[in-house]
Amino acid sequence: MQDNQAINKARALYYNLFANFFVDTQKTENYFELIRLINILKENPLDPSSGQALVNISEILDSSSNVALLQEFDNIFHNPSTKKIRLTASFYDEGVESGKKRVEMIQFIAKTKLRRDEENYFEYEDSVGFLFSFMAQLCESITNGEKEYENTVHCIFSEIINDFIDEFAKEVYEHESSKVFKELIVVLHSFIEFERLYLSVSKPKVKPKIEEKEVVETISEEELERRARNKALKAMGPKKDQKPTGPIDTASAAESEI
Repeated sequence: MQDNQAINKARALYYNLFANFFVDTQKTENYFELIRLINILKENPLDPSSGQALVNISEILDSSSNVALLQEFDNIFHNPSTKKIRLTASFYDEGVESGKKRVEMIQFIAKTKLRRDEENYFEYEDSVGFLFSFMAQLCESITNGEKEYENTVHCIFSEIINDFIDEFAKEVYEHESSKVFKELIVVLHSFIEFERLYLSVSKPKVKPKIEEKEVVETISEEELERRARNKALKAMGPKKDQKPTGPIDTASAAESEI
């Protein structure tokens, strides 16, 4: 029992690490939390390769400024002049940004007390950053005695994350602008292999690459508002918050019922 609690705490740390890399935010508090997590995990890595990668990341990153990391993130995921890597499970499943995997994640979320922070986070529920942040919160809840979430964690990993994470990781690792993220993918690879072993989930068979579908998109007013809020939030730049924040609304979570 004690071993499982320690393992779940460690899993939460790793999921939080990845969430802080893949949640698009300019808040310095989140960056300092990321630096803290790197320093913790590099002392007790999963294996030598991920340990060296964490050391490399800590040496590359400026512990006092997130400017370089934000630029690399933009170059990999938002820069139209380079290959743009998609961040949602739905894209790797169907070639569209909002598809069946997003619907599945919304259904999983509805079974928990956790909710998306809709005021500050506007990416889809099956985006990599949200998935990692949500899994971190669930692992934390499990360590606090909420064992009912063990099945939810298993389902999200086996049915959402496991299916696309290898392809996503390969895309990031091979991107021309990937430097810090290339090292991060080494850590992610070790962690995903650990999760598969811990959760008894097999590595999926390699499937044909899904090409992006060209669709005539009918954008609802709600979606237009979501995109406008997201754009405005990014333009505001970093805020002087006291604590790091993420896409999960923990305040609402405490008040919600399953």
